Formats: sequence, structure tokens, C-alpha cells
Amino acid sequence: MRLLKSKIKSPASLKTILKKLKRAKPVFTNGCFDLLHKGHVSYLERAKKLGTHLIVAINSDSSVRKLKGPTRPINPLADRLEVMAALEAVDFVTWFSEETPKKLIQKLKPLVLVKGGDWKPEQIIGSEDVLSWGGKVRSLPYIEGRSTTKMIEKAKKK
Repeated sequence: MRLLKSKIKSPASLKTILKKLKRAKPVFTNGCFDLLHKGHVSYLERAKKLGTHLIVAINSDSSVRKLKGPTRPINPLADRLEVMAALEAVDFVTWFSEETPKKLIQKLKPLVLVKGGDWKPEQIIGSEDVLSWGGKVRSLPYIEGRSTTKMIEKAKKK
């Protein structure tokens, strides 16, 4: 079993690692992953099956605040990275500070780009880049009723 922290890589070191992997078919996905739930785990397991190495890029704290508002994230980036690295399906975890992972996708050049079912493949940030180097873009279905926002709303009501 790999050590948890050995899966967490800076964007620059991850680019170097991916260049060295022979016959790799990296799968890239991204998100805030603030409070993990069954929907996330199921999604990540399905994403992993699309290639050889699953890379999960997590929004920085400032990026999450821009997207979700001043009360988010619930968990800081360091915690979110470690929790994500603990999942068996995940091979590498990295982060990005921009609102979108477009620059990171261009840097890492994954062969498969994946997002959840609320995104059509042509709407997925970085799709045109991945397609330009012969990669694939997939939208995977969500498990109905599973979302971090709903978890937070439910907790507030109690």
C-alpha cells in the first residue's frame, strides 16, 4: 500500500512523473471535494476505469471561495488533499488556484478528461485541449441526491 502523502504532488512534480510513465493513459478530473460522500467515491471509481492513472486536481481554498462563497470550503486544502489521497481509486492528487483547471490540464496533458453528469462533454473546461492531442472527454452520471451543498444544508437544519 502506498503512503498517503506519496500521492500528493505539486503540479510541476506531477508533470515530471507523468512524462516518465510508459504507456500511461492518465485520467484527469477536478473539483472542490470539500466533504466527500458516496457520489464522489462512486464517480472516482468509474473515472479510474477509463485509464491507467487517476489524477484528481483540487481547487485551492481561495478558488473554492470564489466559486462557492465566503463560507466555503469547510475543510482546508491540506485536509482535502489527504482525504482524497486516501482513496484507493486515486493515484495522484494535486491542486490549482485559478477558478478553472485549464492551465493545469494544458500542463499535464491527460488522455482522458472526466467531469460529473451535470457537464456535457463540450462544456467541460479543457475539453478542446484534450481532444486536440487525441484524448477523450467523458461526462459520468451522478448518483441522484448526493451533493456537498445538500449535505451542508441538511446539517444546518439540525
